[in-house]
Amino acid sequence: MDHVEIMTLGPGDIALMRGLNAMFAEAFEDPQSYGGAPPDDAYLAELLAQPHVIALAAVVGGRVVGGITAYELPKLEQARKEVYLYDLAVAEDYRRMRVATALIRRLQRIAADRGAWVVFVQADHGDDPAIALYSKLGVREEVLHFDLPVPGDG
Repeated sequence: MDHVEIMTLGPGDIALMRGLNAMFAEAFEDPQSYGGAPPDDAYLAELLAQPHVIALAAVVGGRVVGGITAYELPKLEQARKEVYLYDLAVAEDYRRMRVATALIRRLQRIAADRGAWVVFVQADHGDDPAIALYSKLGVREEVLHFDLPVPGDG
């Protein structure tokens, strides 16, 4: 396997963030969500500068072959934090090479450095590879997920 470098993206890494979104679009088969209305560079730089936003890219020869987006969430019931792993994907030609595990392990170290007590992630029913990976690395809970629409202006 080629050497995979795991990079933590910051405000100067716009090209890598665009590469990460393009890889997500392909891996998730969702070009509309990840490329239909791309934000401008200033928006990405501002977001990547936010301390609660974590973006990791697995890079080989300048190409993004995997990545994570995650968010640090301060809690109100105790003086502690959680990290929500929102997106994780690996390009098809780099799957089954431990890239996802390396990304998660880096995220776990970042979470520990920030004083978080847990990293949590969702997996969809039927996404057997994700379920197998997360089951290997953590404790499974059965939960329900609901999207609550936000009222529009009209």
